[in-house]
Amino acid sequence: MKKMFVAAAVVSAVLAPLSVQAAKSTVNYAMRLEPPGLDPRTGAAAAISRITLYNIYEGLTRIAADGSVQPLLAKSWTVSPDGLVYTFDLVEGAKFHDGSEFDSSDVKYTFEANAAEGSTNKRKGRFTNIATIDTPDAKTVILTLKEPRGDFLAQLGESTAVIADPDSAATNVTKPVGTGPYKMVRWIKGDSVKLMAADTYRDAANLKIKKATFRFINDAASRMATLLTGDVDIAQVPNETLGQYEFGDEFKIIVGTTNGETILSTNNTGKVLSNIKVRQAIAHAINRQEIIDGAMFGYGTPIGSHFAPHHPDYVDLTGTYPYDPEKSKALLKEAGYGDGLELSLKLPPVDDYARKGGQIVAAQLEKVGIKIKIENVDWPKWLDEVYKKTNYDLSIVSHVEPMDINIYAKENYYFNYNNPAFNKVINQAETALDAKVRTAKLQEAQMILAKDAVNGYLFQLANVNVVRSGLNGVWKNQHLFSLDLARMSWDD
Repeated sequence: MKKMFVAAAVVSAVLAPLSVQAAKSTVNYAMRLEPPGLDPRTGAAAAISRITLYNIYEGLTRIAADGSVQPLLAKSWTVSPDGLVYTFDLVEGAKFHDGSEFDSSDVKYTFEANAAEGSTNKRKGRFTNIATIDTPDAKTVILTLKEPRGDFLAQLGESTAVIADPDSAATNVTKPVGTGPYKMVRWIKGDSVKLMAADTYRDAANLKIKKATFRFINDAASRMATLLTGDVDIAQVPNETLGQYEFGDEFKIIVGTTNGETILSTNNTGKVLSNIKVRQAIAHAINRQEIIDGAMFGYGTPIGSHFAPHHPDYVDLTGTYPYDPEKSKALLKEAGYGDGLELSLKLPPVDDYARKGGQIVAAQLEKVGIKIKIENVDWPKWLDEVYKKTNYDLSIVSHVEPMDINIYAKENYYFNYNNPAFNKVINQAETALDAKVRTAKLQEAQMILAKDAVNGYLFQLANVNVVRSGLNGVWKNQHLFSLDLARMSWDD
């Protein structure tokens, strides 16, 4: 394929004036999908969080680029020895974009709303685990949990825990109001969301980025074009597109990991797939690197369980069932399917990891005697047939939420996995107060899933950004969905 050279003199001549004019205080970002709304407490789409988290809205804590938990609307806190009582000392001078003062009553309102019967917060269980919310004064919040949660402070830094103003919460979907460093200027549906530094922000004078635009460009080639012409400074582009260009000094490619565990989702109560030997056979038939190379153009990290490689408690379990077609055939014979079997593979509309990856996985499974019937479905049908009704054998999807290994303990979840031993271990991990105990239990949970071959564990999605040189603060590893503008800056 013919390559395009970005470093050409003509391109540089076009880019240079734009860099001089806009680079010092603006950031423009090209993203694929437009969010359905702008309230991360009520919508699950990652695009919502990407724009709003730490920019428009803030939580009591924040997750930093290195994954550590840091203060945000809470400047400090104490935790009781039993891990049940969290006392937060709130920051001074925080205001919502409409000018109203932030205080403890806003925290109480937000968390109670998140736990309410009609709440659509995707992490609702975290808030129903709060027994009481006390506000002895405007700058103090005391949360008492029903059960301890060792990761609670990190959970409060996610998008589902951002603090809302009761006076504006009802319209946050289209007119977001938060305490963050940026306020929304305009949402042009189908085109972009524009932000600017909020004069209400308590540290506005120290913001290096004053304006930002999030552009919605579904077509990969068009996203790349906006980057090359200087219209945007950051773009997420398909891995295959990167191979068409050679980037000169104008750009840098930042490659890290995400929380996106890409799995061969498996219906564990299916007539055939309830047999662990069949699931083990599938695991031995999968060549992860071939999938990464063929579908993701080499970008991705092989995984052997449902856990992010950038997490400190990660265990590399890819060797649990190594690629071994002959072993796979033997296991199928032991399971009573020596003459082969047929399974369906329902693939959602994700061109790279699902559709392309699905073709590769199907070919690998057919080599060992498993005939695969591929059915490409749209998202509504996938959600209805696979996720809700579990009317499927196999699927491929990437689970992108941080620290979501506990989904395997959910009743009636679409994997149909029911293991009391796993449930006990994951509960011990979630309630552990000692960090070493928590690590041990999380690692034990990973090992249980790997050994049970609950799903086919394929790879972790890579976080690949093409960034204009001189822009600092773009996260390498995507611990959660956020473009943290307040901590970005351009070289002088």
